[in-house]
Amino acid sequence: MAPYRILVVDDSPFMRKIISDLIVQDPQFAIVGTAENGEEAIQSVTKWKPDAITLDLEMPLMNGLQALQHIMKDSPIPVIMLSGISEENTRDTIKALQFGAFDFIRKPSSAISNDIHQVGELLIEKLKIAVLTKRHQPVIHIQESEESNTVTPIEPLSINKAEPRKFEDTPPKPVVPVISERKKPLLQPSMEMPQARATAPLHKPDQDPVQSKQVPVKKPKSALTPPSNPPKEAAAKAKTMQSKVLHPAVDGVKRSPGTVTSFRHIVAIGTSTGGPRALHEVICSLPANFPSPVLVVQHMPPKFTKSLAQRLDSFSQLQVVEATNGEKVSAGVVYIAPGGHHMELGKDTDGYRIRLTEQPLRNGHRPSVDVLFESLIDHQELKRHAVIMTGMGNDGTKGMMQLAQSGAVSTIAESEETCVVYGMPRCAIEGGYVRTVLPLQHIATELVNAVFK
Repeated sequence: MAPYRILVVDDSPFMRKIISDLIVQDPQFAIVGTAENGEEAIQSVTKWKPDAITLDLEMPLMNGLQALQHIMKDSPIPVIMLSGISEENTRDTIKALQFGAFDFIRKPSSAISNDIHQVGELLIEKLKIAVLTKRHQPVIHIQESEESNTVTPIEPLSINKAEPRKFEDTPPKPVVPVISERKKPLLQPSMEMPQARATAPLHKPDQDPVQSKQVPVKKPKSALTPPSNPPKEAAAKAKTMQSKVLHPAVDGVKRSPGTVTSFRHIVAIGTSTGGPRALHEVICSLPANFPSPVLVVQHMPPKFTKSLAQRLDSFSQLQVVEATNGEKVSAGVVYIAPGGHHMELGKDTDGYRIRLTEQPLRNGHRPSVDVLFESLIDHQELKRHAVIMTGMGNDGTKGMMQLAQSGAVSTIAESEETCVVYGMPRCAIEGGYVRTVLPLQHIATELVNAVFK
């Protein structure tokens, strides 16, 4: 089998050599070409037709973010961004992930840095997943205006409209064998598939915050109302809605942070590769009066999670923050676990609080989805809703199993058709404790339905 063809893009000849040498250490890859700026990258993609690209963010003539948008528009292929750790770099990296980049790695500082081998191993791991993963999500095409900093959205590719799958609502028995010992899932899918609910299409992270009118999110009542349109009319309506633009939240729309510390529901979401785009879709679809906190673990290094929270906060009607240790948990606030720390839900005499720890990695990650999910097990006074979305590995499977056994109301996994990487959801589904499997654009409505019951 011929090696996968990789294009390396960086304005520094020195860094192009370092990155190329790291990649060719694995015989599955070959460097098909290099480019020193975004314009050359676009031309090289057309010329060499690589299987994947490593793309630097900071380059002359055309930077990596601008080049990525053109590549995703004209010939979408997996792109691994190389990012520095400055505030601007982390912010642009989050944009790149929402604009269609497959993943990112921290750019090595030099050939003699202590972590150069770790960077190389991580890059090869991500490239292997990227070239083997069939892209299911529609690529969000975004075109940067040359005359301003605004971004003009391009119509996204179509996505297969699969109906959500429901599993039987019978809760699992309290005591069962461990996952590896069970031959069949405890919960079997029902024979009849319910009709998919009409939901908003994938949001487009189309532009940075600007002063523009907020497109309102549907009120909970409408989210709970079954669609009355015939299938053809509903499909036509959904197609029309896909051309609408989600604008950032404006002042006065959001609930003041930390004002509702009494709640009956708790939502926990775990995701990894492809997560920033998936989180944008789900979080930005929740209404401002959502009566539950939302705890999120996104596998991501320190500093990047802060930029992710800021980016989501600028578009969402909910408050989105990077969690801090000991802060009081409030309804209507989304808490992103900071990179390098596990996040748990704790409780004292004054209410629920965020608890951050630096305990050892779980499933190779810190933060870990399992750690978050397991922290909810003892809080059975709350109606708990667990969601696993796109990502590689099996983080979250054990925690979801234990939540289901302890009586969680909702256990939801993103369906294969919309996952960038169908790893974490697949493991959770095969574990037998996922009751609901949904395309990404249906998950927010499912949560609204569950929480507003």
